[in-house]
Amino acid sequence: MTVIEARGLRKAFGKTMAVDGIDVHVEEGRILGLIGPNGAGKSTALNAFLGLTPYQGELRVLGRDPWTERDELMRDICFIADAAVLPRWMLVSQALDYVAGVHPRFDRAKAEGFLAKTDIQQASRIRELSKGMVTQLHLSLVMAIDAKLLVLDEPTLGLDLLYRKQFYDSLLNDYFDRSRTIVVTTHQVEDVQNVITDLMFINRGRIVLSCSMEEFESRYLELTVRPEKVSEARALKPIHERQMLGRSALLFDLKVNHVDRQQLAALGEVHTPGITDLFIALMGNNSAAVQGAA
Repeated sequence: MTVIEARGLRKAFGKTMAVDGIDVHVEEGRILGLIGPNGAGKSTALNAFLGLTPYQGELRVLGRDPWTERDELMRDICFIADAAVLPRWMLVSQALDYVAGVHPRFDRAKAEGFLAKTDIQQASRIRELSKGMVTQLHLSLVMAIDAKLLVLDEPTLGLDLLYRKQFYDSLLNDYFDRSRTIVVTTHQVEDVQNVITDLMFINRGRIVLSCSMEEFESRYLELTVRPEKVSEARALKPIHERQMLGRSALLFDLKVNHVDRQQLAALGEVHTPGITDLFIALMGNNSAAVQGAA
């Protein structure tokens, strides 16, 4: 089943094209990582998927038009925004009461089970919780809703490494299954490399890269080249080069460079690059292009 299908999706704010004719295809049971610098069009694209903004082009989400059928669509979608907040005056128990009252697919027992794995007490007021605990509460509420699509816009922004790891562990172990689909945007790219099944880079409203993680791992290689082999390695025309602890690290696109792992291994150590390194290679090294994304 196709969950998101966009063709020629466009959205402009005045003379600025925030999303510029992108095509997006997301199948059921996938986890898409949408990566891009600040102002690249990530949140605008998500808002179109959620029916929060009008758009041009073709777009269907779970078989529906998000703009004209949003009421029906939101029964099958959960969303955590980058600026998501919960009322600070509320008790945790009142937050559970509220969601139970407004969403017919909320399973309170499941939410309480998720909370039992944390240090959050139902008698606590939300203003008494740390930022990480508020995120845990928010995730517990969302994971207890039987939704087909979960959209996360910078869900771990401002959290420390421990809370970020707990967040994604809970997402994979307690929520995700092959009948659910997740779309996540994040600046903490390294956190999602082992979480996502599909990768998409967006910059200035356009898709720069779209591939599965299987293709990413088979197509791109980074070579830490031996000093005496640098000239030979550069002759193979890597798509990017950086210095790492006094040694040259060269990034290759095997599809473009027409080289193979064995050929590169003769020149040094080869490994799968990080998503961040590939992002920088494709976007260019200027700070404006990669601000916040690395």
